[in-house]
Parts: sequence; structure tokens; C-alpha cells
Amino acid sequence: MADNYDLIVLGSGPGGYVAAIRASQLGLKTAIVERERLGGICLNWGCIPTKALLRSAEVFHQMQNAKDYGLAADNITADLEAIVKRSRGVADQLNKGVTGLMKKNKIAVHMGQGKFLAPGKLSVTSEDGKEETIEGKHIIIATGARARELPKKSGKADGKRIWTYRHAMVPPELPTKLLVIGSGAIGVEFASFYNDLGADVTVIEMLDRVVPVEDADVSKFLEKSLKKQGMTILTSAKLETIEPGEKSVKVGIKDKDGNVTEVEFSHVIAAVGILPNIENIGLEDIGVEPDERFHIKADPFGRTNVAGVWAIGDCTAGPWLAHKASHEGVTAAEAIAQELDNAEDHPHPLDRNAIPGCTYCHPQIASVGLTEAKAKEAGHEVRVGNFPFIGNGKAIALGESDGFVKTVFDAKTGELLGAHMIGAEVTEMIQGFVVGKVLETTEAELMNTVFPHPTVSEAMHESVLSAYDRVLHM
Repeated sequence: MADNYDLIVLGSGPGGYVAAIRASQLGLKTAIVERERLGGICLNWGCIPTKALLRSAEVFHQMQNAKDYGLAADNITADLEAIVKRSRGVADQLNKGVTGLMKKNKIAVHMGQGKFLAPGKLSVTSEDGKEETIEGKHIIIATGARARELPKKSGKADGKRIWTYRHAMVPPELPTKLLVIGSGAIGVEFASFYNDLGADVTVIEMLDRVVPVEDADVSKFLEKSLKKQGMTILTSAKLETIEPGEKSVKVGIKDKDGNVTEVEFSHVIAAVGILPNIENIGLEDIGVEPDERFHIKADPFGRTNVAGVWAIGDCTAGPWLAHKASHEGVTAAEAIAQELDNAEDHPHPLDRNAIPGCTYCHPQIASVGLTEAKAKEAGHEVRVGNFPFIGNGKAIALGESDGFVKTVFDAKTGELLGAHMIGAEVTEMIQGFVVGKVLETTEAELMNTVFPHPTVSEAMHESVLSAYDRVLHM
């Protein structure tokens, strides 16, 4: 007889396991199905271990520049094997943490490949081929996504000369001359990591600027910074040919004028986007509809077009971020509890315009809301503030004076439309503006807020003041 649950979550990434925990808190009998490791890609092969790698590279970079702080550090070397070992240890520690959370919240864990037999029924096949059937009143699809392959047959990532992000996290050797294809978050993060460790790094981007989803001023500043660090940045460029060999990869790069230049690299990282993991889970058999990009269609609460079937995270529309998936997981769990007659629960729909984005390259990038260009496209008359870190005492004291904070306001209402930062630790600062957006803050509240001194966050205050011609320290 099949096990029966109020809710089954298919996938245990940051969306899936958080949804399961919230459902259990609400009194739902909950199960989770996972084919690999609890915690999903983010915890095991994405957000967390990459930050461990980047932290090692950051410390190495600071040690190499110790003289700038009146210190001496000679014969500094990087041990790639030890760096990777530390990163994997961080992932293992957090994997065990998620396992503990499942036990603490009395969530049944079914390890194996899940597939829909019907809207409320899954088969789960373990690695050794054993199959079981489980049933749930509701099922959340949280199967995530994987790296998109290069569009060239010869460019298939094999972990030798051509890597995906997963290969790049456990490299067999340090690249000497590295090509990164794509300048989104994953691309520029790995470019920063390997550049700091001493690789000769080239980044190509088919659009006309790096990190193209960010504000144009941020893109411009980052490109200048990466070039200053020694990277070669090629925008409006695309991969034309790729020929992996035993010891190198020959690549043809086409520029905006159609000219193709052949260059040889030791390794190539493909960072050209993601594909949702929706194959072979039976969606076509139950009638769940994908969108034009093959992601599952879901409403702001996570409902699909099939009753009782929900979808969250990277298998749905973007932005494809772990914290967005977690928030969706909570929202979906609460909406399901409400449908199961939990009258105390009042879920709120996802507001995609209040989801922060963070990129952990060097320098860091963080943003929320509309860029200046998008705000104008939406019909807003805007007021824009910008404050450089060179005017911030704490940033200068830290030796991190490269960067700025930019804010975009509606000129008529004072609504905070967007905030964009680049510089040291801005990923820790952006949440202040995120809270402001959720609270529907105007410039008045932000200008009347007291920011502590000396902190880098004072640049946030000055940026708001700048938008209204009241900047104090520039």
C-alpha cells in the first residue's frame, strides 16, 4: 500500500526543503523526494561551495596585497587541492544540516528518482532499482535546473578541457589560460576566482555589456574593474567554433563586425544559462504546461494548471535565485495549508520586483528593483542618486574605495524604484533597500533614517540624498 501524505515535495534544494519545513510547521504530513543529495544544487554544487572558493581567492588576493596595509607576507602560494577540499567540506557540513532539519521536522525522506503516475501519485526509483509508490493530496515540483550546454556539438562539457560550473568547482588542475563564455553571475564569479589564483582569464559576452541584467552604470564599472585586474573582456562577441584537444582548446570568437579570431586556451568554462530539470518526471502525462522557455508555468502562489500540482524555484520563471526559490516554497506551503482548511494561514503572492540579486565577483554586485533604463521604459519620471565609495570613510579605511551606490526614485511620488550597488560587501547591504521596498518606503523615510558611522552603509544614505540634491560628502 502506498504511503499517503498531505504534501510531497519533489526536489530538496533551497525551495524544496524550505517548503517541506514550512508545511510541517503548519501541521501537514510531509515527504520529500531527492535523487542525489539533500540540499540540492545550491547547497552542494552552487551558492554555498562557490562562496567558499571565492572566500579563499579573496583572502589570497588580500595576502598578495598585504603591503597596502603596512604588512609583510612573502612567498604566498595557493594550494588548489586544499581550496577545493575546504569548499567540499563546507557543502558536506550543510548537507548534514539539512538532513538534521528533515528529522527535526518529522519529514519523510524518499531517496530516488521521482515520476508522476497521476496528479497526486509518484513513483520513486532508488539507485539500486527498487521502486515504491507514494501519494499526496498536493505535490510541489522543485526539481531545479542544470547548466545549459554550448550550442556546438564539439563544445560538450566533459570535465577535461571544457567545463560547466560543476566541473569548475572541483578542477583537476589550475587553468593557465581560461576562457569564460557568458558574463552573468556564474561566469563573472568563476572569472574572479580563477583570475585571483593567477589564471589568464578572458570573458566573452554576446550582448553589448557584461552582467547585462544589471544597471548599465554597474556593468560599465565592473568591466573597467575586471580589465584593471588583468582580465580580457570581449562584449558583443560570441563563440563561433570550439575544438577541444588533448592539452588545449582552440576557439573561434566572432566580434560584432563579423570578424573571427582563433585563440587557444587551456580550459573553457561554459556559463551560458540554465535549463529546467523537467524531463522524465511525467509532466506530459499529467498535463502540466511549460512556458516558451520550457519552464513550468505557475501563478504567484506556485499553482500550475493542474489541480494539486505546484511548482517553485528554478524549474519555473526567473529570476533563478536560491532565495527566490525559498520564498516561493514558503508561499506555496502556506497556500496549500490554506486549501487544506488551515484558516489561520494567509499567504502573500510573490513580488518579483522586490527580489534582490547578488553577484560575488570582485567587486561584488547587489541590486533590487528597476534599473534606471527599465524605470524610464515603464513610464516613470525618475530622480537618480549616485554616491561613490571614495567619499565613504569606512571604505577608504578598509582599502576598498572602488564602488558606488545608485538609487532610482519616482520623481512624482518618491517611491524607491530600484537600488544598485557595486563594491566591497554590498551583498550584505542590499537588504536595507529590499526592506525599504517591501515597506513601500519613499525618499523621506530613507533620508530621515540615521545610519551608523563609520560604516560603508552610509553610502546608501548619501545616494538617497544625492537623488534630491542634498548629498553631504561629495
